[in-house]
Amino acid sequence: MLTGEYLVLRGATALALPLKLQQSIEVITTEANGHPTLAWHAFTPTKPWLKALFELPELDVIFSSSPESMSKLQMILLTLKQLNKTLFDGTRSYKVITRLDFEPEWGLGTSSTLITNLARWAKVDPYTLLNFSIGGSGYDIAAATAASPFLYKIGQQLKPNVQAVNFKPEFASNLYFVYRGNKKDSSGGVYAFNQRNENRDLTKEVAAIDAITAEAATTQHFERFCTLMDAHETILATLLETAALKEIYPSFKGSLKSLGAWGGDFMMAMTDQGMEYVKDFFGLSTEGIVFHYNDIVR
Repeated sequence: MLTGEYLVLRGATALALPLKLQQSIEVITTEANGHPTLAWHAFTPTKPWLKALFELPELDVIFSSSPESMSKLQMILLTLKQLNKTLFDGTRSYKVITRLDFEPEWGLGTSSTLITNLARWAKVDPYTLLNFSIGGSGYDIAAATAASPFLYKIGQQLKPNVQAVNFKPEFASNLYFVYRGNKKDSSGGVYAFNQRNENRDLTKEVAAIDAITAEAATTQHFERFCTLMDAHETILATLLETAALKEIYPSFKGSLKSLGAWGGDFMMAMTDQGMEYVKDFFGLSTEGIVFHYNDIVR
């Protein structure tokens, strides 16, 4: 989500970018032979990262290599079973293999791509699966299947309005995504935001973000784009009662914008100084994980 983070839940329009990095899923079904189970094997690009075994039909956990990740996975699977009652009924066993193109701690959509893949396989609505399991704005569900950048707005009953947009900035070569080295939980960030702003009227802030999003999606002027992102950063920093990135990195030659659940995952660096400058500036704090816009965005 390039613009609209947090405030998308209050009705703001977000500009979202689908990524080239994906997650695949393979489901193997066999006869149960008296003891039905669901075996789960999840892989990052370099190693296994979650292995779990569930007893069917109740989806009780027999084994898990990561209790924290398993808890979220179990919630998603239980919801999936409610939405498609022919699944996991004890007549068959399953082996599920998932493979990520990215590391799960990067916060690039591990859960959303999984939900999208499971919904496709089970022939259920992915937004319903999301809403009744782990929750969220749903933009990342749209991003998991989008072929190009799009505008995203929550409609009535969290039904999304998704509109493709021709966002192909001439200054894309000046945009970089820098990993901050601190995975943040989106659900926790949203909860804290809602608690802090529960009784506040955010109509003006939503309108301001809408205007920023509309212009940012069409401008071809790099300096204007940076100004818009700076304004966006200031609005969210005020609502979140935290420092804007420019305050944290005042010597950076360009503009910086927080992404995701602020304080972790990735930030966007906007500069005409080149990739090596970005790597040198952030190298110590980010372990060198920097993506160029054109390398990661579909």
